[in-house]
Amino acid sequence: MSALTGTGHLVRLILRRDRVVLPLWVLLLAVLPASYAASFATLFPTAAERAAYAAGTARSPSVVALLGPVYGDSTGALTAQRGGFVQVIVGLAALLTVIRHTRTEEEAGRRELLGATVLGRYAGLTAALLATYAASLLLGLLTAGGLAATGLPAAGSLAYGLSAALVGVVFATVGGLAAQLTETAGGARGIAVGVLGVTFALRLVGDTARDEWPSWLSPLGWAPRIRAYEGERWWVLALPVALTVLLAAVAYPVSVRRDIGAGVLPSRRGPVRAGRVLSGPFGLAWRLHRGLLLGWSVGFGLLGVTIGGAAEAAGRSVAGNAALEQVMARLGGASGLAEAYLGASLGIAGLAAAGYGIQAALRMRSEEAAGRVEPLLATGVRRSAWLASHLVFAVLGPVVVLAVTGLAAGLAYGSSVDDVPGQLPRLLGAGLAQVPAAWLLTGLAVLLYGLLPRLSPTAWAVLAVCVLLGQLGAVLELSQWLLDLSPFTHTPQVLRAGWSATPLLTMTGLAGLFAATGLAAFRRRDVPTI
Repeated sequence: MSALTGTGHLVRLILRRDRVVLPLWVLLLAVLPASYAASFATLFPTAAERAAYAAGTARSPSVVALLGPVYGDSTGALTAQRGGFVQVIVGLAALLTVIRHTRTEEEAGRRELLGATVLGRYAGLTAALLATYAASLLLGLLTAGGLAATGLPAAGSLAYGLSAALVGVVFATVGGLAAQLTETAGGARGIAVGVLGVTFALRLVGDTARDEWPSWLSPLGWAPRIRAYEGERWWVLALPVALTVLLAAVAYPVSVRRDIGAGVLPSRRGPVRAGRVLSGPFGLAWRLHRGLLLGWSVGFGLLGVTIGGAAEAAGRSVAGNAALEQVMARLGGASGLAEAYLGASLGIAGLAAAGYGIQAALRMRSEEAAGRVEPLLATGVRRSAWLASHLVFAVLGPVVVLAVTGLAAGLAYGSSVDDVPGQLPRLLGAGLAQVPAAWLLTGLAVLLYGLLPRLSPTAWAVLAVCVLLGQLGAVLELSQWLLDLSPFTHTPQVLRAGWSATPLLTMTGLAGLFAATGLAAFRRRDVPTI
């Protein structure tokens, strides 16, 4: 029997299980760069306007830190810079996909069952990597085709598409290696996301410092240095390929030398007796959610600092461009360009916070599918108490991360305009104004979990639609009824006077109704429903 026996069957199984999620993130991330290209071509039709915008963003350390360096003032160069953060999301999606189909399967006991069949020792890891590699390469080709369709040069479009694809390939392999190191999927995700964070930090330091050598240590720093549309340097593509080979050369031997269910890093034994915190469902939920909440809070804090620090420069870079002022006003709804930028950026943070709420809510589905809920409910724990313990974090989590974002943005922007006391409460309020829309999607996830648990991941598809409408709706001038499908369209812009709290109260009420209906349905259905 070959070491790769059964790989094809496992690839088909992975593609079947991810037939909804995988196409969603591939299509969503592939269409965004093309939308940026179309918007830049419309908003900056002349070389002088593009040069002014490029010079403004290049002078702002915060903008460069968030998006990366800009190597020219062509439409393609501006698109490549704007799409830099998309590649971070590509890496995150790739590593999470691989961990889901390796360590998560092993932790749930399904990997051992499959291993008892005719399955090669490398088949599991290889199948997960091949499926994710294929998705990443498809994303790259679709991205390149979309960019070329907007009229950008084919060579630059291919260079950008391949750079995005190879970011996915590298971090898929990082996820595969991290899955060998710990006994839990949560630990593997923590290691892999930590590596992603370190590489982003290296790129940030290198791009904002005079000496850019730290960026050359980061796969996220290699992507912009291909210089798509500005004299492509194709040899840079060899760096992520070499790193992928190196990481795989470490991951494969480790995967067959450790025991099934074990990791390379020794697990820390807990106390003999559980503490008083774990005496009830809320204590258990806190233990399960605390790492997620802390990680998101730190990430949103950094995002807030970057948003606030870049606001003033963003306002200067588009001053005098009437078309861009109109679009920014539609996105952010504020009178000033800086406030329009802040409003639009906090709206994106609200979408991300909705992702946190959905993830926290669907942790209940993960616990049920893993068989850990039924033993709990067999004790004196009531169903309503168990669900409420997780719901607390799904509801309060978006409040915490958006409050952190608003506070960090207020401090950074207030410092740049010498008005921290005035800007801090305004931006805190603007961040918290995004909460009801995030709650609405969280409530939808709870409703689906209670009524139709197998369909609960559909909440991610709803979030993807909201992202598409938010990112493309104003630029493509879609009909208002389409934009109104997203709850974030109805979020009032509190940075300007005369806003109404009615939409916030309405969305909060609907979110509560969804959650209550999901709770009622959960109390009546069978557990587990696999």
